[in-house]
Amino acid sequence: MRWIGRLSILVFFVIFSLAVNGQNNYTLSGYIKDKATGETLIGAIVTTMDGEKYAATTNTYGFYSLTLPEGTYHFGFSYLGYDHQYFEIKLVKNTQFNVEMTEGMMMQEVVISSNKEDGRNNVEGTQMGTVTLPVENIKKLPAIFGEVDVLKSIQLLPGVLSSGEGSSGFYVRGGGPDQNLVLLDEALVYNSGHMLGFFSVFNADALKNTTLIKGGMPANFGGRLSSVLDIQMKEGNDQKYTVEGGIGLISSRLTVQGPIVRDKSSFILSGRRTYVLDLIQPALKGSNFEGTNYYFYDLNAKWNYTFSDKNRLYFSGYFGNDILKFRQPNRDLGFDLPYGNKTATLRWNHLFNHKMFMNVSAVYNDYKFTFEGYQEKLRFKLFSGVKDWNFKADFENYFSTNHTFRYGVNYTYHTLTPNTASANNGEVEFNTAFKPKYANEAAVYILDDMKFGSRWALNTGLRLSMFQQVGPYTSKLDSTVYGTLSPVKTYTGIEPRMSLNYIVNRNLSLKAGITVTNQYLHLVSNSSSTLPADIWVPSSEKIRPQRGIQYALGIFRNFGQDEYEASVEVYYKDLKNQLDYADNYVDNLSQEVEDAFVSGVGRAYGVEFFLKKSRGKLNGWVGYTLSKSERSFAAIEKGRWYPAVYDRPHDISVVVNYKITPKWDLGAVFIYGSGKLFTPVRGFFFIDQNINLFYGPRNSARLDDYHRLDLSATYTPNPESKRKIFRQLDFLCVQCI
Repeated sequence: MRWIGRLSILVFFVIFSLAVNGQNNYTLSGYIKDKATGETLIGAIVTTMDGEKYAATTNTYGFYSLTLPEGTYHFGFSYLGYDHQYFEIKLVKNTQFNVEMTEGMMMQEVVISSNKEDGRNNVEGTQMGTVTLPVENIKKLPAIFGEVDVLKSIQLLPGVLSSGEGSSGFYVRGGGPDQNLVLLDEALVYNSGHMLGFFSVFNADALKNTTLIKGGMPANFGGRLSSVLDIQMKEGNDQKYTVEGGIGLISSRLTVQGPIVRDKSSFILSGRRTYVLDLIQPALKGSNFEGTNYYFYDLNAKWNYTFSDKNRLYFSGYFGNDILKFRQPNRDLGFDLPYGNKTATLRWNHLFNHKMFMNVSAVYNDYKFTFEGYQEKLRFKLFSGVKDWNFKADFENYFSTNHTFRYGVNYTYHTLTPNTASANNGEVEFNTAFKPKYANEAAVYILDDMKFGSRWALNTGLRLSMFQQVGPYTSKLDSTVYGTLSPVKTYTGIEPRMSLNYIVNRNLSLKAGITVTNQYLHLVSNSSSTLPADIWVPSSEKIRPQRGIQYALGIFRNFGQDEYEASVEVYYKDLKNQLDYADNYVDNLSQEVEDAFVSGVGRAYGVEFFLKKSRGKLNGWVGYTLSKSERSFAAIEKGRWYPAVYDRPHDISVVVNYKITPKWDLGAVFIYGSGKLFTPVRGFFFIDQNINLFYGPRNSARLDDYHRLDLSATYTPNPESKRKIFRQLDFLCVQCI
């Protein structure tokens, strides 16, 4: 590990030299927010308008920092869909300058100028495979039953595939559903689906911003191999009280927000509940299905308080459940299937000075799945879940306009409960007696974002991760008994990250990146999508962590004064310690699932084409992915490379929005994709008068290709007020070949 010490010394001298050279410079910093609501704006742009160009963007909390030589500057502040603001500032000392921006719907020239600035990130940004989707844009897309869904929206991007028709589960660049890090206000969401995955748990009315990172994952994220989906909730209007809601075909929503102390503190409460089967309950009374029902609900809550420009406190929570009840009174038969997520996040933002920003978070999340059934005297119960306590601290140092340095630490205590089953028929009792598994997971990272001259930009990072299975636990290898918090097995990982950007000219750039990641938690699933019955298991003395290396190259081009953005990205992923069930696996509740695993390797590679029109009455994008995803296990078919169940060679998405008038918007989505893989049944045979199926090679058959067209119309009675009494009139056309 001697090279790590040398690297640390080198980093220290680079930072020290930059600090010394910048002693005669001064820093302009502050927060940028929406004037009408007080919501901070993520990714707002600050630029100098004269002389040499300098620029900065706001972070996740709306904070920016720009260090310049002493002098007088004209600054421009821009954000997509908002009026430009211009200020002349004499920079002779470090200056705090907060900006409130207003939406610029009445001045088309300003909107175009704002979009033009935002489109520059396609060429100038170092991060590859990163897409930011404001929730207001997501709401314009066609939605099944009028239910706006964040996860279905990202499935329209190249490299992102749906786990099934109508499902909110997704795969990214050949990775499995468990290889996506899904965060809601920094809290990890283990199961993101309602209605067995048909809808996601994210209520769009409570969300502010969604960012998907599918390539070149920065060092501040870890624990997954494929992607990061980072979702931020709204903070609440700190200027006035507002109430909004909607009545849909299957659910209704209500959101209330407003100030507690104007300009200092605000709150937001947003709830959603389905009621389809509630409406037919009177018809079920007296029938064989009396008492049968299904519904889900969500509650998002957030509170914040601004003590000063240097200290801000946030508390947010999510509570959601699915409740499925089945009853047949005449047969004394029924079951209850409740499952859901709970998360809570407490965050403290602190500004040490104009160049140093800190965020400290304490996060709790709890996912539970329960199945309780009965038939006459027989009673049966199945339970699984995950509970985490997480603490993290992140720091950002803005040494200069061209140099930002980030670092932080992260610790999580995991409690993972496998499928524990019990049954009782009044005479005999069965209990698996599987005990929860406990683990410590920790990481420390550094991330350096630098620009060299006008053409080169480099983002480098190093993440050191550790995962430790701890007691209480009894070893399955040698029967050693471990006490509470006693180390059982420890894994460590070194994860370097790098992204490089070379700007050929104003409209063209070349990017390259390499990302090394480790994953210590694994999802056990017999299906091709994430279901509530799937369980999470930790790395242990028998299960090694997954490890992945992704290489990516890309060409990025803008056209027509940044109105059009185009890109071509190629990638290759090398995957180690992938898990699957053995060929002879039979679902057996008396056996722990880790005993049924086999370990192997994987690879995924492909090319993604993307063309986007970002402004004008007609806008949208076209994406096409040509890809391959394969796995090989020595214990399965003698190590033959076979396509993964989520391998889709061809995937095309076309998204179009057209504004007919200020009150009417039309939307269309067209999807074409290769059919899903499956393992065919070749025949059957009898053993002791029982039928046994004989299967062909794994994943050797494919369903027919499919295509789908969705259309929507959005009517806004009063565009200036932003109040939509009839948000969407949706039409759905499904056609399969």
